[in-house]
Amino acid sequence: MPKVKVGDPMKYRKEHDSLGEMLVPADRMWGAQTQRSLENFPIGDDIMPREITRAFAVLKKAAAIANRDYGKLDDERCTVIGVVCDAVLSGKLYSEFPLSVWQTGSGTQSNMNMNEVVASIGNRIAGKELLHPNDHVNMSQSSNDTFPTAMHIAAVTTVTNTLIPAASSLISTLKKLEEENSSIIKIGRTHLQDATPVRFSQEISGWRSSLEHSLSYIETSLSGLYELALGGTAVGTGLNAPEGFDAKVAEVIAELTDKPFVSDSNKFHSLTSKDAIVFSHGAIKALACDYMKMANDIRWLASGPRCGFGEITIPENEPGSSIMPGKVNPTQCESATMVAVQVMGNDATIGIAASQGNFELNVFMPVIINNYLHSVRLLADSMNSFNERCVSGIKAVPERMETLLNESLMLVTCLSPVIGYENAAKAARLAHEEGLLLKEAVLKLGLMTEEEYDRQVNPSKMV
Repeated sequence: MPKVKVGDPMKYRKEHDSLGEMLVPADRMWGAQTQRSLENFPIGDDIMPREITRAFAVLKKAAAIANRDYGKLDDERCTVIGVVCDAVLSGKLYSEFPLSVWQTGSGTQSNMNMNEVVASIGNRIAGKELLHPNDHVNMSQSSNDTFPTAMHIAAVTTVTNTLIPAASSLISTLKKLEEENSSIIKIGRTHLQDATPVRFSQEISGWRSSLEHSLSYIETSLSGLYELALGGTAVGTGLNAPEGFDAKVAEVIAELTDKPFVSDSNKFHSLTSKDAIVFSHGAIKALACDYMKMANDIRWLASGPRCGFGEITIPENEPGSSIMPGKVNPTQCESATMVAVQVMGNDATIGIAASQGNFELNVFMPVIINNYLHSVRLLADSMNSFNERCVSGIKAVPERMETLLNESLMLVTCLSPVIGYENAAKAARLAHEEGLLLKEAVLKLGLMTEEEYDRQVNPSKMV
């Protein structure tokens, strides 16, 4: 945002905070502290995530209800705060929350951004000076406990509303592919080298089970995110909050979100430690790792169309080259793997930032939650796209799978119990050196008769 031009009363109005007066755009609802942040942190284009904006609206509404129930806030102020918060949750007021991620590490200015906007709009609704940003909207709260609370609310709601459904849908598609390909046998591979046979459905089941395990880890990690810091106020002691406020406000947040939020039993922990976010993102990183492995497998298996593995085909979504006519590339796989490595990078940032808690507060919270939510959004969007535009269109090429299966030298593994490991190795080596089929090498060495070989080497009995 450009610097405020002093002396232009038609476009700006005067607001004040504890440091003095500020000129604020007349058409905006924020106050002096938000304006200071805009001017003091003109850094990058990363705006505080909208999930955090919504989470703040939830907790401000919940805090107002709890304060009313404790007799600290009257019904009129509680109602007006709730009305404005509902408007924020509807998405109509996002333009009033313009602050950069790269602000104070406690997220204080984003907390005040919400306080100022709620108070300003609330006063317009009431037609009088009803609400003060600090005295009423921020009652019984501190930025130090509201921001980590918003982090957990945003993390839980975004994971459960976007990532878990996306991963679950992809798992369902893989289950369908397993059923469709249960009768196809292909060569397995380890170390990028030929190995013993597998059913194609078994290979798919490995992808599916990996995603299921990672998804279960993510679901498990939510338990730590359900614990909220709200009520700890400045340093964890709960100063200026009524006794029991922490439990009451967590109960209201749970009702508003339909999620089992509770108050963290130790606010000194919840203000300074970000272990729940670290743990949860670790599970998200595990999902990204499994996702990348699957996407890589798929593009390897689809490589070709003439000179690669060519064991499957995937949908042709767009031309692949500006110079090679007719070329089509596995672009969905490439997009998926780029998303996976971004999530891994985000995890490194989160881990380092979470290690920087000093005494009673961690002051790397905006970058932590920005990276966390970035990972969730990217993975959810990517999985939906990958599912729709790639995985659901995977088709096996049975004849190619059979050709490679029959050419594999690792079928010799099933002969070891009959002719011995060393003789089996001799047959495999001879076949490789002279370009023979395994059967031809075994017969040439006189290790078995043709009838014995055909009876023993049956891929369907090896899976």
